This record gives sequence, C-alpha cells and structure tokens, in this order.
Amino acid sequence: MTNAFSLFSALKDRIARRDARIATVGLGYVGLPLALTISEAGYPTTGIDLNEKRVAGISAGERTISYFAEDRIAKAIAGGKFRATADFAALGESDIILICVPTPLSPARAPDLTYVIRAAEGVAERLRPGQLVVLESTVWPGATETVVKPILERQGLRAGEDFFLAFSPEREDPGNHAYDTKSIPKIVGADDARSRELIDMFYSRIVSRTVPVSSLATAEAVKLAENSFRTVNIALVNEMKVAMEAMGVDVWEVVRAAATKPFGYMPFYPGPGIGGDCIPVSPVYLSWRAKDVGSSLPIIELAQFNNDHAPDLIAGRVAVELSKDSGKPVKGARILILGIAYKKDVEDTRESPALAILNRLEEMGANCDYHDPYFPVMPVTRDHPALAGRRSAELSEAALAGYDAVLVTTDHTAVDYGLVARSSQLLLDTRNALEGRGVVAGRRYVKI
Repeated sequence: MTNAFSLFSALKDRIARRDARIATVGLGYVGLPLALTISEAGYPTTGIDLNEKRVAGISAGERTISYFAEDRIAKAIAGGKFRATADFAALGESDIILICVPTPLSPARAPDLTYVIRAAEGVAERLRPGQLVVLESTVWPGATETVVKPILERQGLRAGEDFFLAFSPEREDPGNHAYDTKSIPKIVGADDARSRELIDMFYSRIVSRTVPVSSLATAEAVKLAENSFRTVNIALVNEMKVAMEAMGVDVWEVVRAAATKPFGYMPFYPGPGIGGDCIPVSPVYLSWRAKDVGSSLPIIELAQFNNDHAPDLIAGRVAVELSKDSGKPVKGARILILGIAYKKDVEDTRESPALAILNRLEEMGANCDYHDPYFPVMPVTRDHPALAGRRSAELSEAALAGYDAVLVTTDHTAVDYGLVARSSQLLLDTRNALEGRGVVAGRRYVKI
C-alpha cells in the first residue's frame, strides 16, 4: 500500500468519523459563516484571523455579523466545537485547511493575490503529510495550480501524494435569509482523483449538495462565470433605465412585469452601481486571465466600464435634478447620502458605490453627510480611507428639511422612509425604496 493511499485513507476515515480537525484562515463574511457551519455539523473547527480585535470579539461570543442569529457565535463557542485564534500554529494541528481570505483589485484594477499568497506561505510553514488544503477565495483560472501549489510544495511535500489540494469557490450572499452556507450547493474541484474525493466527501457532510468538477481551473472559473453573468445584466438594466426614462417608461415596472415570464428571463434591477467583493472583482479576474492567454471578453469589459462609471452618472444626475428643482448648483448644496453599505441590511462597505458617489459629489463642490444605521461612524475603507471617522447624521424632520437633496443609495429596512418622503425637499431614489414599501412620495421625488 503506497504512502499516498495510506494518507488518503486515514483522512477519509477521520472525515467519516467527524473527528477531522478543520481550520479556516480568515474570519470575514466568508470564513466565519463557513467555520460556524462546519462546527455545527460536528467537526472541531478553529477559525484563524490576524485581526486580534475581531478574534477577541468572536471568542467572547459577540454577534460580529449583524444578520447572524443573535446567539449563534456564543452557542458555537460554548458548544466546544469552535474557537477563534490569531495564532497560525493551529494550522499544524489541523487535518483540513480552508483559505478564505480577500482577493481584491490592485490600485491599477488588476487581480491582487497578496492575501492568498501570505495565507499559503503561512500554511506552507506548517504543512504536514496527509492534510487537505482548500482555497475558497476568488482567483483566476489556474491560480491554485500556478501560484498556491508551488508555495505549498516549497518544503518538499507534493500535492496529490503527500498532501491534497482542492478549490471550492465561496458562494456567500450576506444578508440573504432564503439561502445560507448550508443550503447553497458547493462546487468542489481538484486536479487529482484523491483530492477531489476528499473534498467532495467532506463538504457532502456540511452542505445540502456538492457539485464535483473535473479540475481546479474549472472550479475557479465557475465563480467568475456566475458573477460575470450578474455584472453584464446589472450593466444592461442600468443602461435600459436611462433609455426607458427618456421614453417615459418606468424600468422598475417593466422588470417586474417581465419577471412573470416563467422561462428565459431573470430579473435584475437598476441601482447606483455594484459593490461587494464579488461582482466588481470576479469579472476583472476573468477578463485579465483571458488577455493573459491571448483571448478577450469585450462584453464583460464593456459591462465593467459601465458599472464602474455608474456612480459618476448618479452624481451628475443629482446635479441636474438640483438645478431643475430649485435652480441650485451642486456646488455648495447640502446633500444627505442615505446608506453607505453596498447592499441593504449588512454592515459591509466593500466597493460600495455610495462612497464613490459621495466622493464625486464633494469633488463637484457639494457638502455631503450620510446616514446609515449600520455605521454610526464611518469605518476605514479600502477604497476611500479619507472618509473614515465621519459620523452618521440623525434622521429627523428638521434635519432632513435642512438638506437640498436626499439621495437613497442603500435601501436599509431600518429606515423610516415615510419620514424621509415627508421631510425631504428633494428626494432622489436609486433603489425604488418608496414604491416597494408603499410609501407615498413627497413634494419632489425622482427615481434615478
């Protein structure tokens, strides 16, 4: 019996007995839900994150992600199957290591695998025979094989023989109450049969369904295809919004009606732009890789361009509507940005179009405040660090009346839109927030 087969069989047995020890590197919006779900399935799980403040909060049972059940983290800690640490030494004690770190864009809007490389180096220092390493972070097709694998093999161990290597793209949707980590099917891929069998066996005990694919690169490409599809359709509906408005047609009504077709159509709704670490990022990774292999994706690149410039178009439209309403120039106008998270009901500002709009309006000379119930104080953000420290403005009749315009950029549930509609001099809505809640618009209300 070969050494590789012995290692493979031993890990299979531990997975089957649910005593395989799991480590997740990264405790953000992907790693923490995944780690908790795995521990809830009965596996001893350690979450590792270099942010010691976050680790301390998790270890204290604090609800560090707002849409979690209030006691979910506390119950996991108390149950003894989950712990959090900032010490990478825990990797050496683990049987399965899941890398769930950010993969943002560089300042030049190119793929940035810095966090993946650092995580892989941390794993490599402690890698031992028989472990399964799984990359979950979004990367371009071929990255696990050509970037991560060589790092892991630096100490002389070989993937597929001494340790096992797989890729499984994260599919988290923060704040989605219909689907969670457990109920979303999991793509699993590897370049050798044993690694593929191990990851499939493991995740089949965690989630409702696994979907094995033939290779690392295929699994990597699945995530990029999913989000490129969304990118193109979001760009399309925002483009149609402008054209249909010129025709005197409400695009929101059009999309709702079209969505009644039971085949061949999926609704996408307009908005102020795209945000998060998926839709703005994945298509860039895919188009970058296409160029790298001598191909191109012009439709995706055009959609990226349109989505990247959506905040500029919104800021320009604010200036136009101010002039229409009161003849007031945008320079010197007081504007309230209603919502800075990239989507409703989450405390997440990654790639948020609201921040880009705020910056653009201030470049045009406006005086901007913001209100967001999830951010009493503006955090340090990757793309707009100069905004950190600002405080959320109050929502009162007098405060709202003092703004020349209020711009809805994130339609959080915990906002009194009736108050906003009654009190705003000019209300500009990028999310159709009023109609969806049955709120009667005030004196001057414009969907943009």
